[in-house]
This record gives sequence, structure tokens and C-alpha cells, in this order.
Amino acid sequence: MRITRRLEFDSGHRIPNHAGQCRYLHGHRYALEVTLSGDLISSSADSRHGMVMDFSELKALAWREVVAKWDHAFLAWREDHIVLNFLATIPEHRTVILALPPTAEHLAQTAFHVLEIAYGDRFGTDLKLERVRLYETPNCWADALRT
Repeated sequence: MRITRRLEFDSGHRIPNHAGQCRYLHGHRYALEVTLSGDLISSSADSRHGMVMDFSELKALAWREVVAKWDHAFLAWREDHIVLNFLATIPEHRTVILALPPTAEHLAQTAFHVLEIAYGDRFGTDLKLERVRLYETPNCWADALRT
């Protein structure tokens, strides 16, 4: 069985070597979909009986590990020194420094790796992170999938 939870957040970014508009500072209303697979909980003594995982638990973990860190932050590539120097001049600015350019593909991959560790065996079930889908716009998204 598979379940999916969607969370939304706002962040800024730029892709400095991009040939189009994304080379400029801008922001997005991102949506993150997290898909887990696992067996249904069969114990009638468990309040999650008949569930793979409680959606509120799925949300809380994804929020804590990814969304809370990226929401209302600027997602910056560590090689983009122009932007990093500029952001350093803004007191208390929230900047997340990433190893790779903040494309939808890299962000989806990064979220997948973070969440794969976070979900792990924490809930005593056979949960597996199957997919992280990151919408950069309502019409454009990237999927990071279990291989």
C-alpha cells in the first residue's frame, strides 16, 4: 500500500548558469509530496489500525526535516558567491546553502535523501520512502524515486 502527503512552502532561489529567467533572484510556492509504502497496521489495539502510517505523523516528520528549514528561506548553491555575499548583508536572513544548484531536480533528490533517513525504521513498521515529488510551479515538478 502507498500513501502520499502534500506540504507547501515558499522559498527563493536562483540558478546562476541558467540561460533563462531562473538566473535571476526569484521565489516559488513549492509543493512537496512524500509517498511512503508499507503494510497496513493490523493490530486493533493500535490507533493506526488499517493505516500504513498516520498522515499527521508523515506530515510532522516531513515538516521538521525539510519544510521548516526551507520555508521562507533562500535556497542557495554554495558556489554562488555573489548571492551568498549579498545575503550575508541582510541581518537574520534565512539562507540554506546547498551542495548543488537549487533546481527542482536537485531539491527533490536532497529531500529524498533527508527523508529516507528520517523515516527509516522509526515507526516499527516496514515503511519505505518511495517518492518525493517537488513542484516548482503547478505545471513543473521533479520526482526523486527509490531505485
